[in-house]
Amino acid sequence: MHRSTASPTLPSGRTLGLGLALVSAFAFGGSGTAAKPLIEAGLSPLHVVWLRVTGAAVALLPIAYRHRDAVLRRPGLLIGFGLLAVAGVQACYFAAISRIPVGVALLIEYLGPPLLIGYVRFVQRKPISRGAAVGAGVAVAGLACVVEVWNGLSFDALGVLFALGAACCQVGYFLLADAGRRGERPVDPLAVSAYGLLIGAVLLTVLTRPWQADWGLLGGSVVMNGHSLPALIPAAWMVLVATVLAYLTGVISVGYLSPPIAGVVANLEAVVATVLAWVLLGEHLGLPQVAGGLLVLAGAFVAQTSRPAAEKADAEPLEAATVGVPTVEAGAAGTAGATASRVSGRSSRTSRGD
Repeated sequence: MHRSTASPTLPSGRTLGLGLALVSAFAFGGSGTAAKPLIEAGLSPLHVVWLRVTGAAVALLPIAYRHRDAVLRRPGLLIGFGLLAVAGVQACYFAAISRIPVGVALLIEYLGPPLLIGYVRFVQRKPISRGAAVGAGVAVAGLACVVEVWNGLSFDALGVLFALGAACCQVGYFLLADAGRRGERPVDPLAVSAYGLLIGAVLLTVLTRPWQADWGLLGGSVVMNGHSLPALIPAAWMVLVATVLAYLTGVISVGYLSPPIAGVVANLEAVVATVLAWVLLGEHLGLPQVAGGLLVLAGAFVAQTSRPAAEKADAEPLEAATVGVPTVEAGAAGTAGATASRVSGRSSRTSRGD
């Protein structure tokens, strides 16, 4: 049986990790743009999420079979990744936006990177560079502008709690990805992604009841920015690029960047989502969103160029951590993404959890 160990052929280096994290952020960021035409055609957001996760899980079945011993090597890790990084981000995010404005929910979900830094520093007691902390703060401030959080602010305790749950699930995405290649029984990051999506698909099937959806819509056409195209095109993009490619590259990148830095770079998803919605969906991009996008870029740049924390004799700095690997956005979530519109309805955004 093939052993699901960390691949020794993958080159190391922050440059490779940054490149993979950027690919993941751009791939995750396009999910909302692909999902919106399907939602407007008649599929519910939850059914679109189920299609996204389940389609990706089916596409990764060959990888899951190749690394089938991972189920015995680290079953708890795989279940946790599927529960938190895939299903948890999705469920918490949609529960949140049913009670509070989507911009507020999205911003709270993207508190995942600062929460991750706090967890690593105060719970795991590992050193964190000042650059990573500053970059996370700058990126969150930029996200507040990107989602225009000041529009339609309202407070609902349960909705905020769900959004914080999505943020915590996004933290789980990065921590579990990092844990996969540690310890005496490491698991290949490809296996973590494949089995995480399979487990997430099973959980979401129970939650979303996909048999109630009208899947015949996929055989027709959808409208994107006034142009008609086959519904299978955005569906395929959402599954293969915004999920398969996004999860694979995102999980692998954590091993080269460390969870906090990868989490900050992942904030670029919201910027990518906003720009793609502007270009492909014809949605308005205002000055606050442009300024916010620049702040997010600045935060990601500061975080990924920061030098590792001072080395200790008996411990390796977190940012020099060797192997490991949300969206979940969220997703995060993710982190951990489906469509999220600003309260005024003029722009659409996404996250790992959308």
